[in-house]
Amino acid sequence: MAEIDHIVIGARTLEEGADYVAAHLGARPRPGGAHAGIGTHNMLLGLGSQVYLEVIAPDPNQPLPAHPRPFDLDDPGVKLMLEAEPRLIGWVARTPALEAVVTRLGAHQAGVIRPWSRGSLSWRMAMPPQNQDMRNLIPSLIQWDDGQGAAPRLPDSGVRLLALEAEHPEVEVVRNALAGRGLEDALRLRRSPHPRLIARFKRVDGTEAVLASG
Repeated sequence: MAEIDHIVIGARTLEEGADYVAAHLGARPRPGGAHAGIGTHNMLLGLGSQVYLEVIAPDPNQPLPAHPRPFDLDDPGVKLMLEAEPRLIGWVARTPALEAVVTRLGAHQAGVIRPWSRGSLSWRMAMPPQNQDMRNLIPSLIQWDDGQGAAPRLPDSGVRLLALEAEHPEVEVVRNALAGRGLEDALRLRRSPHPRLIARFKRVDGTEAVLASG
């Protein structure tokens, strides 16, 4: 059974991303580290023992990677969007059976499994191709080598993810794609002319905040 692992905020720089999260959620992400060979680095905010928020940005201290950076960070449209401000750009679901899911769906839908690492953490990840991600509504899949991942290692910020929602003109297509990954109940789906990912949070002071992809 797959479940939400983390949500992803894209930014031009980590500092801009951290400022954005702090302004909206009232808590500042802590430094994560570099993804060697991937061309990115991150900061992290713990949202409890099972979920966290990641701010990801191109790492200026790494050479251009052999493959495009994750979450379409090299896409001209995404780069232009992040020039304006950081933005919710995706989410990641963890599964204990990554190879089985990718084999069943095929790389053309689920993406190619690639190894990642950061410090003492290591994992494998498959990111759906851009034409199969339905504007970032379909998540990347992750399997942590230690079976736990980053969330239990992070200090708890007190901020909580209340709900992850998706809007799309073809709701059934999105629902079927999620079901194929064991994520039938992960997102609240609504029909809308414009695809959009929405994350709802509860701040430490009890007020709610919303971050969206558009």
